Amino acid sequence: MNTVRLTTAQALVRFLAQQYSERDGQEQRLVPGVWGIFGHGNVAGIGQALLQAAVTREADLPYYLARNEQGMVHASVAYAKMRDRLATFACTASTGPGSTNMITGAALATTNRIPVLLLPSDMFATRAADPVLQQLEDTRGGDVTVNDAFRAVSKYFDRIQRPEQLIPAALAAMRVLTDPVETGAVTLALPQDVQAEAHDWPLSFFRRRVWHVGRPVPEAAAVARSAALLKNARKPLIVAGGGTVYAEAETALRAFADATGIPVADTHAGKGAVPWDHPCAVGGIGSTGSYAANELAREADVVLGIGTRYSDFTTASHTVFGNPDVTFVNLNVARLDAVKHSAEPLVADARLGIDALAAALEGWEVTPAYRARTRELIARTRQIEETCFAPDHHTAALPAQTQILGALNDVLDDRTVVINAAGSLPGDLQQLWRARDPKAYHVEYAYSCMGYEVSAGVGAKMADPSREVVVLVGDGSYLMMAQEIVTMVSEGLKVIVVIVQNHGFASIGSLSESLGSQRFGTKYRFRNGDSGLLDGEVLPVNLAANASSLGADVLHATSVEEFRSAMEKAKTATRTTVVHVETDLYGPNPPGHGWWDVPVSEVSALDSTQAAYDIYAAHKQTQRHYL
Repeated sequence: MNTVRLTTAQALVRFLAQQYSERDGQEQRLVPGVWGIFGHGNVAGIGQALLQAAVTREADLPYYLARNEQGMVHASVAYAKMRDRLATFACTASTGPGSTNMITGAALATTNRIPVLLLPSDMFATRAADPVLQQLEDTRGGDVTVNDAFRAVSKYFDRIQRPEQLIPAALAAMRVLTDPVETGAVTLALPQDVQAEAHDWPLSFFRRRVWHVGRPVPEAAAVARSAALLKNARKPLIVAGGGTVYAEAETALRAFADATGIPVADTHAGKGAVPWDHPCAVGGIGSTGSYAANELAREADVVLGIGTRYSDFTTASHTVFGNPDVTFVNLNVARLDAVKHSAEPLVADARLGIDALAAALEGWEVTPAYRARTRELIARTRQIEETCFAPDHHTAALPAQTQILGALNDVLDDRTVVINAAGSLPGDLQQLWRARDPKAYHVEYAYSCMGYEVSAGVGAKMADPSREVVVLVGDGSYLMMAQEIVTMVSEGLKVIVVIVQNHGFASIGSLSESLGSQRFGTKYRFRNGDSGLLDGEVLPVNLAANASSLGADVLHATSVEEFRSAMEKAKTATRTTVVHVETDLYGPNPPGHGWWDVPVSEVSALDSTQAAYDIYAAHKQTQRHYL
């Protein structure tokens, strides 16, 4: 057997550089590069291996410097999301806090079912220097380290205690990364001494490998059962989720909707699969869904879920599907999701499944009356949207956030990627954003992680430099993690970052008020000496100055028209540009058409909480399992 003597880290770098994914005959690098921050845990291991690869060109695996370990995982997830989960980055971090900083990113990736390869450094396998700096000493066992925390949020976890263990572990990692059912965070914990330890590796370990991502074919009997349910439906509804987009099933779905007339609602991950102005597109569904989508959901007798995992926001906490006899047909590559809500499961690739249903339903369509009902509800929804965008919608000194979104809808083209994850913006976007391209709406709402947005802007732009990328971030998320603006600048990436500042947590403030908690702890204020609460004067926080200090160009806007002008200027820029605009903390937001189950204190000394509990109890009466 031909071998080559390399360290474990050098072998891993050489292996990763030879991994490819393929679907529909299109190959691409599975791991095109490595994000990292070096410390004593990885500088002499993975760090040395990446340097050696760059100098000797023995492996093509570029290194990218991040400013926060969580941020580099978010950037990798955004990249993978833009690439339909067919490519992602590896992330290396040092021992201790550097590695545990990646855990939130791992949870986000796995919750969203997006592949990312994490390489946290670990303690000495030999334990020669026990305990080393940043080591956790656990009385339950000597083999427990902080990296065990990754187990709960990883789809695959392994700790490489000896160099030769890397061979089966690396192959298993690639299998999970390229499996659309099992994918998520993949973690290979690397003890720092093992990274630097040499081994004689078989040359065949480094051969070019192509991981074929197949399209599971639907079972004929399952197609027949599903089609029979749809043929008997009088008020069917499609819920398009992220699996529709990852399977590149948009064209098939649009043709299916055209042929059958079934209205299509979408989740955050599925928005854009059917263009907003398609005659069957009824908008977002669920807790922050549109008027049209939620009205149709309440009436629907058969719901065809395509590539959706049915989060509580999609089902409005099990209240939006109001028909007592509603039946579900779930087309999903994962059986876990296909059987939800006692559905008729159609386990298959979304595109092939839609094609199979289209063939089985050839010649069938909804009634003219139901098409008319859909058009009527869409027209009413458009009126609601235009009211939110209208100049007279809001008379306060500061513009409403909805007016800013209206301006953005006007000034951005169909291919521009809009990124968001947390706060009040996702709810407003789900109702108001007019996406025509499946990659143009990039809202992370499975984990809804504050701090995702700026980092995701890096990954999205790297995944498709031909697209304009606009990061929409509130002041709360910006203060959580803005430092990857430095990475945008250092990598020469042109990203537009829109900071919507309202000096508080608008979303949680509004939720707090609705639950009788009076916006407690949700405003950025000085502590009031009289009340002892954080309800004094507004803090003198200057986020625009902060963004400028990180290397971005900054534009200011104090009105909707100034914001439009600033965005037009930002579009012509050639480097990262921040547009800062202040909005009204108190909204208003689009009218609500759904409910979200957030429990209210059952007993309270506060009148506001008592009143909120009565409303909550009434909503609970409409909640049910779909059996």
